Amino acid sequence: MKEENQNSYTIQSDEAIGQVQIADEVVAIIAGLAATEVEGVASMAGNITNELVSKLGMKKLSKGIKVSVDNGEVAVEVAINIDYGYSVPKTSRMVQEKVKASIENMTGLIVSDVNVTIASVCMEKHD
Repeated sequence: MKEENQNSYTIQSDEAIGQVQIADEVVAIIAGLAATEVEGVASMAGNITNELVSKLGMKKLSKGIKVSVDNGEVAVEVAINIDYGYSVPKTSRMVQEKVKASIENMTGLIVSDVNVTIASVCMEKHD
C-alpha cells in the first residue's frame, strides 16, 4: 500500500476484528457532493491551482474544501459559487445543514463547524 500525504481518522475500532479508518480526502468529497446537491449552488470554488488542475483533466471532487479534525470533531470549510438570484444566507444555511448531516450519517464523525465562503456569483443559465 503506497503512502499518501493525507490524514486519516479511526471511525471504528474493535480489537476482535480490527479498525476502520477514513481519509480526510474522503470526508472532503462527501462534503463537496453534499454541497453541490443544494439548489442555488453552481459549483465548488477552488484556488487557482485547483482550477488549473481541473482544466488538465484531473478534477477533484474535494476542491474548495478544507477538513480538519480535532478531538474527534470535524471542522469543514467549504467555498462555493452561488447561482445569481438565490439568497446567500438561505443557501449557505442549507449547505451547512446538508454537509453536516451527510458527513455525520456516512462516517459517524461529529461535525462541529461548517464554514461557508461564497467565492463568486454564477451568472450563466443552467439547462
